[in-house]
Amino acid sequence: MGVKAALPRYELYFYNVVLSNSNRKTFKTSVQPGWYYSGRKMDTADVEWMMWFSTFREHVIFALSGHVIFAKICSLLAPQYRSLVFMVYGMLAVFTSMGWAYVTLILSHCVLLYSISLVKLRWLCFVAGLTTLATFKMEPFISWQAGFVTGSFELRPLLFYGGCGFTIMRCMSFALENCEKKDGNYSILELLKYNFYLPFFYFGPIMTFDKFYIQANNPNLTRKDGEMWNICLQGLLHLGVIMIVAVLLHFMYILTIPSDMKLLKNISDWALVGLAYLNLVYDWVKAAVMFGVINTISRLDHLDPPKPPKCITMLYVFSETHFDRGINDFLCKYVYNYLGGKHDNVLDELIASLCTFGIAALWLGPGWVVFIWAFLNCFGRNFELWTAQFFTMEPFISIEMAISESMSRRIRAVFNTFNFWTIVLYNVLALNSLEFAKLVAKRLLLKGFPFTTITVMFVTYCLIQLIKERERRQALIDDPDPIPPPAPASAPTPKDPSTTQTDAAAAAQPVDPNKQKAE
Repeated sequence: MGVKAALPRYELYFYNVVLSNSNRKTFKTSVQPGWYYSGRKMDTADVEWMMWFSTFREHVIFALSGHVIFAKICSLLAPQYRSLVFMVYGMLAVFTSMGWAYVTLILSHCVLLYSISLVKLRWLCFVAGLTTLATFKMEPFISWQAGFVTGSFELRPLLFYGGCGFTIMRCMSFALENCEKKDGNYSILELLKYNFYLPFFYFGPIMTFDKFYIQANNPNLTRKDGEMWNICLQGLLHLGVIMIVAVLLHFMYILTIPSDMKLLKNISDWALVGLAYLNLVYDWVKAAVMFGVINTISRLDHLDPPKPPKCITMLYVFSETHFDRGINDFLCKYVYNYLGGKHDNVLDELIASLCTFGIAALWLGPGWVVFIWAFLNCFGRNFELWTAQFFTMEPFISIEMAISESMSRRIRAVFNTFNFWTIVLYNVLALNSLEFAKLVAKRLLLKGFPFTTITVMFVTYCLIQLIKERERRQALIDDPDPIPPPAPASAPTPKDPSTTQTDAAAAAQPVDPNKQKAE
């Protein structure tokens, strides 16, 4: 029976893609020899992943293992000096990998921004920091500074730009925190300890200076019950995910396929939409693993680093959309919340979000694709606020108070469904190409209408309802009190856009006046 059974065409096409796409001419540059014993070729389109877990795997393991060993010895013998040991080992590792000229270049930027921080003017620190960051994103300044670093090896450009970029962001955090310090100034030694912490140096994540300063100089190195077990479990989990991704890169070339527009035009709507979604899922997995490995090491050093990004599947509002929680925390603390205030004013929110995404665009590197991505995400974030403000007006607020809470949740989920795919399309643009994003949008919304569009949206609606249910149960665990405190009809948006739960459909759930009387 099984031999005679027919399979759907899309399933057979998938098997054909897996077996034959590595032989296409357009794939020769990014599909390279992989596992020797199986003869499978590997998708090498992601340079970062290849560097970390394939090409320079031994170098990364050696450098980070040395850090763990020296940090552990210092923590046992002289815990009060451990931040100094972090700095010395980090500077030696950077010197060994990039040379004295690179270390001198990094130190010159640290001294420059430290000197400016002594003036204690926030706007001057921002101008100096962003100007310095721009010199690593624009010609001819890039080539001029890169010329100071001698030698050439495959990893050099990535380490150069990564170390310099994150150094400037850390120096900005230090300078802005120094502006807030009322009594005196932080020493330049504290800046060097902060900047040359090796696990964070080249690839982040960014931990703001105020948090690092307190945690790195804390002599009390006791751990909570079960904390070490959780750290080991986290490390094993990341190892398992790395192995799974290695298998997928040898059998599903999801990173290379989007570059072959001729192939994409011949696949089904469902396959194209799924490919776009899988690219975002992969990017989240990569960020979660890369930051997770670093976070595991920093937790061994008794630090509390930024958490990994939220899974793309769980994102249905723009206010929670980010793939680097460290950069997100930095922008929220120093730009978005500082300029946005309570985030209940449309004009203040617009100014805050424009500045936030402007800095994000500079961080990613100016270019048309980055500018379009920043504009669309900035618009999406503000549109959520505009919609929330609009639905707090009459007659919508009365209608929502008249219907049940479950019906309100269903209506909100409909709006969130469209939000979900808007987020997917906007970020596919940044991760792949403008042509790929346009093709996905055309097939999903125009060519695939009505069957593909309605079906995809319905499946997404079901997914969002399950996500909301998970969030509801988690909220009950975190706050077992089922009766919310009275709130005004137009509740302000929370300050941190990484934790806000503002829906695109409406503002906070209104409080029934009858319930207030009962309370």
